[in-house]
Amino acid sequence: MTTTAPTPPPPRPAAAGRMPVLYLGHGAPPLADDALWTAQLAAWARELPRPRAVLVVSAHWESAPVVLGATRTVPLVYDFHGFPERYYRVAYPAPGAPALAETVRGLLSGPGGAVHDAPDRGLDHGAYVPLAEMFPEADVPVLQLSMPTLDPGELLRLGRRLAPLRDEGVLVVGSGFFTHNLRGLAWGAGPDEAPGWSREFDAWGAEALARADVDALLDFGRRAPASRIAHPRSDHFAPLFVALGAGEDSLASQRTVIDGFWAGLAKRSVQFG
Repeated sequence: MTTTAPTPPPPRPAAAGRMPVLYLGHGAPPLADDALWTAQLAAWARELPRPRAVLVVSAHWESAPVVLGATRTVPLVYDFHGFPERYYRVAYPAPGAPALAETVRGLLSGPGGAVHDAPDRGLDHGAYVPLAEMFPEADVPVLQLSMPTLDPGELLRLGRRLAPLRDEGVLVVGSGFFTHNLRGLAWGAGPDEAPGWSREFDAWGAEALARADVDALLDFGRRAPASRIAHPRSDHFAPLFVALGAGEDSLASQRTVIDGFWAGLAKRSVQFG
């Protein structure tokens, strides 16, 4: 008997309305081996309107002034060390987004600022690791934007300038980790075995988000419990402020989509709008 492979469903049409904004925990290359987390990211993507393009701000690219990378399809940046060889063979050939890059230049250029280009810089793991689970066909154009500073207020203002992209079907994504202390990694720890500092910071951040208390979040270094341990350096919390700025008028409808812990670190990932 001859069987015919099932016809895959047609792709969803690109969003016609306003897109939400995301802040997500991007994990590390071994995220691909975590059945729960990959399923959570995939399910989240299925709930979203299909974006015309994705703009990613990753914890793993700091450069001032603002730089745009991956404006065309180029090899990935394997910005990690000591992992098995198979993680360095991963490909994610998402289309570049030159039209989006031009729009972003227009939004961010002006007095006191310029936008630079790094067309040969590929997506780093803060971008491609979660996107490979959310849009595995690599058929959504992706543009990456550098973080020009770690100052929360400046990043909030940067996000505000990116907010108009939401009305053009662009999914703005801040990619970091809600707690991030590599010296405190607890490989193999269960969800109830996360260290106290990670659980305390995560709970505080969840409450501040639920209250839409942007002032408290901006001042997390002084107000949050165990902030210096949860974030010895704030690079992985910083993309949250870009997301807060871009999604500022949707704070009342924010919701946590993914929570829990991975290797002791908080996976909390949030949607605005």
